Order: sequence, then C-alpha cells, then structure tokens
Amino acid sequence: MSTRNNIAPQHIVLAFSGGLDTSVALVWLKERYRCRLTAFIADLGQGEELDTAARKAEKLGADEVRVVDLREEFARDYAFPMYRANALYEGQYLMGSSIGRPLIAAAQIRVAEEVGADAVAHGATGKGNDQIRFEMTFAALRPDITVISPWREWDLASRSDLLAYAGRHGIELDLSSGERPYSIDSNLLHTSYEGEALEDPAQPAPEGLLFRVRDLADTQDEPETVEIHFQGGNPVGVNGTPLSASAVLEALDEIGRRHGIGRLDIVENRIFGMKTRNIYEAPSGSLLWHAHRAVESLVLDPEVAQLKEELMPKYTALVYRGLWFAPERLMLQTAIDFSQQDVTGDAILRVHRGTVQVIGRRSPHSRYDTAFATFEADDVFDQRDSSGWLRVNTVRFRAGLANGAAKR
Repeated sequence: MSTRNNIAPQHIVLAFSGGLDTSVALVWLKERYRCRLTAFIADLGQGEELDTAARKAEKLGADEVRVVDLREEFARDYAFPMYRANALYEGQYLMGSSIGRPLIAAAQIRVAEEVGADAVAHGATGKGNDQIRFEMTFAALRPDITVISPWREWDLASRSDLLAYAGRHGIELDLSSGERPYSIDSNLLHTSYEGEALEDPAQPAPEGLLFRVRDLADTQDEPETVEIHFQGGNPVGVNGTPLSASAVLEALDEIGRRHGIGRLDIVENRIFGMKTRNIYEAPSGSLLWHAHRAVESLVLDPEVAQLKEELMPKYTALVYRGLWFAPERLMLQTAIDFSQQDVTGDAILRVHRGTVQVIGRRSPHSRYDTAFATFEADDVFDQRDSSGWLRVNTVRFRAGLANGAAKR
C-alpha cells in the first residue's frame, strides 16, 4: 500500500527503533512528504535503547516522539497466548519477533488515532517478513488508513545505499558491532541478529556480536533449579514468588542469561520463500516452553493433547505470517485456551551450560495415577482386557491376509 488515492498525507506516525532503516526512513519521509511526523517507539523491553532512540528521533526532525510502555501487554496478551499453544516455527524458532510486530502495529494505530494522523509508516524491507506483519495488522484494525512503506517507494536498493544516505544526511549509527550495523531486534522474549557477516550460513557469528546470553564457557559450574508456577496455562510466579506477566519474563530472562540458555543459529524459510540465516537468543522463552509442556503433560486429556499437537503447526504459521488478528487465529486460540483451563501447577527445571532439563512437575488437576502407571500388581486394570482391544484393532491386517493381500 502507498498513499491513498495519490493524496499526500498530512500527519505520519512512523514505527521507530533508532536503527539504520527507521533512521533513514524518518529523514526520507520528512523530505518526501513535508508533513508532520510522529516517531512512535514501542517499549517491549529493549532497555537503554529506548532513551537513545527517542533522542535520535528528535535530532532527526520528528515533530513529536511517543514512547509507549507495552511490556505488560506484550507478555500478557501476546507472548502468553502464543506460549499456551507451544508455538514453535519449523521446530526451532520461538517467534519473539513474529509476536512483537502485531502489538507494535496495533499500538501504532492507537497512537495515530490519538494524534489525529492519517498515515502510518514502517521501516521493514520489501522482501522481509515484518512488512507483512505490520500491514496485516493495519488492514485488520484500520483498513482505511494510509500505509507508507519507504523500502517499496524510495530508490535506495540496499543497505549500502542506506549507509551512503545516512552519511550524506549526518545520521549517526551505532557501529558497536562492527563497521556496518547488523539488524538486531530485542524484546522481553528474545534478541535476533541478521545481516552482514551472518549472511554466510557456513560462518560462525563474529566474536562479541551476541550479547543476550553468556557463552557456554562463561557460565557457572553448578546447575540451578528453577520452579515456574502456572495458572490456567499462564506463568504467574518463579521460585515461589508471584509475579506480573512482564516480571515473569524478566526473571526467567536473567536466569537463562547466566546459564547460556536459548541461543539458536538457524536457516529459516521466510514468507516469500527465500531462506535466511538468523541467530536468536531467547532465554525466557526457552524456559517457558519447556515448563509449560511439563505441566500440560500431567493434566491434558490424551486426545486433547494429541489434537493440540496437530493444531500447533497451523497456529504457528498464522502467527509467523502476521495473521494475529485474523479470525482463523482467534478461532484456534479459543480451542487452545479451552484446553488450558486445568493447566495449573508447577514445573521444576534444572538449567546448566545451555541445557534445560525437566526434573519434576505437579498439579492439583493431575491425571497421573500411580495405580494405573505402576509396574507392580494393581486392582484397577485387568491386563487380560488388552487382548480384546488388540483383536479389534488388528482386524484390518488379518482381513487383508485372508483376502490375499500381499505381504510387505
């Protein structure tokens, strides 16, 4: 989407991070449209980056800077519903960026309505995933608003072009990771890294680039036991201390960081079909994923658990493809949340040198019955009953042989 009916916008709200793309986008939008521009900065737990980004937006010419604290909303209304589904993209990625973008876009629409803006803009590239996540959300929540995607409009064709533009316009860049900035995204769930030297999937990450979790060689010698308490599928406390949603993620993040938990180096299939190499560090998400499944294993009906496993890839694909506000995701969420009514209890984990091991779980709604599970004598299950079940469920094999079916 571009400017609606070729009418120039009067007021743009730009989702601003302070990185290369959005810094160039801010200056370019002011040059191109010469209208009021509000820089919207979403606080999803980036920490010190926020103040730096706000100062930078002012210096680059934003007429107004809005920093909105979304940490609790992010954890409670976005991350936790996704983790109730045990979502895992391509069997590995915990989707920290995928789930952050719909919230940023939704909050951006709220800011646009508050300031009376008629347009929103983002700095996502024209071949990446994030443009889809932003614009699917815009379309779902405010289909009438004008959307400007600078990467699809300007004549800058590469990061090298953006660096040259930044040099010409005096845009300062954070070059702490090298001579050229990497693409880095951070929130309460994770930090992601891509671009530059990481574009060669055969080469390890440059020394010193990754900063979220400790290298395994720098972790402590002794393992640590972590207890996570769940209520209705949501984590509500750590090690016996009740915590808010965002505080749960912060506490688990600190534990995971010092034990080197959650570092992942993958080649991932993007929405448009190309493969990209990404490195993720997701300490809190990794601990939550293991803990939630541990409590579920005690309480879910076996058929519900199986159906939930079958729904997970579909749910994951919807989140990854930016369809958080689509009716099909909401429908699946309703089914998943129905399964979570009894997911209350504790998961006990041991973390050590990059590994997470479940060593215990308990729940007041546990379906685990020692009388059934024991290998000793019991008076609740007659083992001879298995014969009838097996005869009924092998009829098709015996019937096939009787009719001359070929043996394999």
